[in-house]
Amino acid sequence: MGVFIFLPLVLPLTGWPVARLAEQHLHPRLATRLLTGVAVVMALCSTVSLGLLMVVGTAQLPGNPLPDGWSDPEVREAVPGEEVVGKVAIPVLLFVAAGCGRAVWRHFGVRRRAHRALDGVRGTSVVVLADGQPYAYALPAGAARHDRIVVSAGLLSCLPAPQRRALFAHERAHLAAGHHRHLLAVQLAARANPFLRPLRSAVSYTAERWADEEAARAVGDRRAVALAIGTAALVSQGTPAPTLAGLAAPGPVPRRVAALLRPAPLAMSWPSLFTSVGLAAWTAAAGTVASAMSSANSTVTLVLILRAATPL
Repeated sequence: MGVFIFLPLVLPLTGWPVARLAEQHLHPRLATRLLTGVAVVMALCSTVSLGLLMVVGTAQLPGNPLPDGWSDPEVREAVPGEEVVGKVAIPVLLFVAAGCGRAVWRHFGVRRRAHRALDGVRGTSVVVLADGQPYAYALPAGAARHDRIVVSAGLLSCLPAPQRRALFAHERAHLAAGHHRHLLAVQLAARANPFLRPLRSAVSYTAERWADEEAARAVGDRRAVALAIGTAALVSQGTPAPTLAGLAAPGPVPRRVAALLRPAPLAMSWPSLFTSVGLAAWTAAAGTVASAMSSANSTVTLVLILRAATPL
């Protein structure tokens, strides 16, 4: 295995340039999908490497719960000699698992509580709550329930009719594109490997920009969407969880408003290599492929070592 087992832990660094450039130069739909895919694959490869290191660490512990042969001297000599790293990987992987489990529990817990709170409300796709606190968010479907847009009367009272249409178009875009899945995926990726946090922040922004552009296209007035975002950001409390999307999600609101006051971005399938964002995208793609190949190489090597040392 050698150095290959450690590469997936640091290769997420290759995604940093595209995290910064994609949100500026790519269509937000493409940027969201690209960054989410890179983050998920790299997080999986990083977790696989931690799991392999954990096997190395447990194989080096006398009395480990694995088959007795896995702690034989031959196995300890065949697996990487970084005994400290292998043992440290055990609590690190447990910490990652706990963090991801906590994020998933919170995400679905918030959704369950929100749906239960709306059980007595007539089954419409838009729910206006008689609450003076201003907020709005897209609530994805739960078990035996459907997608809903939740908005308070306090926020609607702050918005004139054109901006209300922009608000509802924005939230419908979040639900139609399944942005909660992208946000949850990058949240889990960032918990699996801290080097992926810039991609999480970038996706939080590009998902909102994606919904902004869809809302502008639906209502036919980019300025109304920009005004709705600015007003909501000034008065709103945001969403109940970072994995749920909303008009006033925290982030660089001035950049979103400025983007809407410019012409709509052009859609592109993949950036050219001879541009800064194209070079960054290809670098991230190469890092993702290298991470997948390194984790696969390490997995096969460790399996062969353990099969040779221990009859399975």
